[in-house]
Amino acid sequence: ASCFWPPHGEEEPPGSRTRGESRMASRISPDKRFLIFFDFDETIVDETSDDMVVQTAPNQHLPAWLKDTYQPGHYNEYMQRVLAYLAEQGVTESDIRTVMEKLPATPGMLALLQFLRNRPPHDFEVVLLSDANTFFIESWLRRAGTRSLFHRIFSNPATFNREGRLVLKPFHSHECPRCPANMCKQAVVREYITRRIQERGRPYQRVFYVGDGANDFCPALAMGPRDMVFPRRDFPMHRLITETHEATPGEFKAVTVPWSSAEEVVQRLRKLVAE
Repeated sequence: ASCFWPPHGEEEPPGSRTRGESRMASRISPDKRFLIFFDFDETIVDETSDDMVVQTAPNQHLPAWLKDTYQPGHYNEYMQRVLAYLAEQGVTESDIRTVMEKLPATPGMLALLQFLRNRPPHDFEVVLLSDANTFFIESWLRRAGTRSLFHRIFSNPATFNREGRLVLKPFHSHECPRCPANMCKQAVVREYITRRIQERGRPYQRVFYVGDGANDFCPALAMGPRDMVFPRRDFPMHRLITETHEATPGEFKAVTVPWSSAEEVVQRLRKLVAE
């Protein structure tokens, strides 16, 4: 695969762990059987959070001059400018949090998260991996009462400065030509799994990945034949997997289970944990 691991230590930029999360991470049961990764936008929530924050702008709309500054592959820098503009228009932390808390979950997703919460503690280590940002994600998870389920959140750091502006930073740098400049999810997945196997002293029985977008295809390429990916049906990740199977049979190794409702993910996981 054409992805490279980030330099040592860069998988965890300043502020990527919230208070108490380091303590929580150290309490992760070392004998968990399964590791499951989730994307956030259009996977956990049924919207793109970056698009929805525009609802806080005057007339719920960005000026053309700002939209015209977007360059492909550099969305993170574009969102930095959007958030700076919103702050200039008087948008507050409370305004942004309110919009994020109202994002609807995807069909069946709350049932899937509840299923994972109700499993015995040695079953699932749950990780969130998103190109959104930590503030948007934390706002939604806390409102939904599901924050404690996630052992780690890997996303672009975002914190409010003294002037009340939400300051967004890139997650890391990498050399993968397939991914946006600020995040290669495969690099994060490989680094995390390698480190956790060293800490545990044993591999996971299976790794799962639940996603929807083109940037979720890259980490899915790193999965092995015992692993399982759950692409949202007819979204870019699903289409890219299908195209890869047709173009280069055997390159994509993981078992693929498309879903329209996350209840379908619950059904498959329920069978696997019973094995």
